[in-house]
Amino acid sequence: MQNRHAALIHYNSLSNNQWQATMSAKKLLIKPASVLLLVSASFNLQASWWEQGVEAYKSYKQSQDSDSSSSTTSSAFSNSELQKAFKQALSIGSEEVVKRLSVLDAFNKDPQIHIDLPSSLQPVQSILEKYGQGALLDDVELKINRAAEQAAPKAKDLFIGAIQDLSFDDIQKIYQGSDDSATQYLKSKTADKLRSEFKPIIEQSLSEVGALKAYDRLIANYKSMPFVPDIHANLQQHVVDESINGLFYYLAKTEAEIRKDPMKQSTELLKKVFSSSKG
Repeated sequence: MQNRHAALIHYNSLSNNQWQATMSAKKLLIKPASVLLLVSASFNLQASWWEQGVEAYKSYKQSQDSDSSSSTTSSAFSNSELQKAFKQALSIGSEEVVKRLSVLDAFNKDPQIHIDLPSSLQPVQSILEKYGQGALLDDVELKINRAAEQAAPKAKDLFIGAIQDLSFDDIQKIYQGSDDSATQYLKSKTADKLRSEFKPIIEQSLSEVGALKAYDRLIANYKSMPFVPDIHANLQQHVVDESINGLFYYLAKTEAEIRKDPMKQSTELLKKVFSSSKG
């Protein structure tokens, strides 16, 4: 009898707790901001913060759509904070790339982005090497990579400007896209400007590092040899194009790493927006 009485008390207590939990959940569901908090709290701790950002964005949109008539909406973070967090993430990634490629030998000793001589100079290369003058080619190749390293810091402001222009619609497209969709966005917004602004910078850098003089010596030696074919090579444009290719190559790699690494939450705002599952 006592056991049955104890079981009844336990059942009533359990039912009461369940009833309270149900009522609390219903109250939360009334508030759009609570939807965002509930979804955020359910994120897998191992999920990348980029994926968390996507889900947070979707939840926020749903909460806004379901209560568009509400004049005030409280949330763990606001629309502007969410947008700012995405921009911070992209800014951090682009700054890391620019910094990485602005140091000595960043281009020259990296096989992935090393700038070779233009393919139009292959006849020159084969002839000069035949006559023991390959060092001239090596000198020019070294100096064009130095020019790219010297010009790389100029990309930072262009990247940051494009990132600041990101709209919420842009963010949605980026996160629904491929692992390099943010890079492709930046490329579409900055590639032409980069070429335009890099051209005088590369020309100056080629002059400062001695690449133009080395190139002139190379061509002069080549033309002094009998019966060699005429060659045309736009060295400056070649270095501009290859410098930009190197920047976007590492920007895409950095983006992919950030998407997969939940620990890349290096600012308080990123932690607030993308680490809500830990709270």
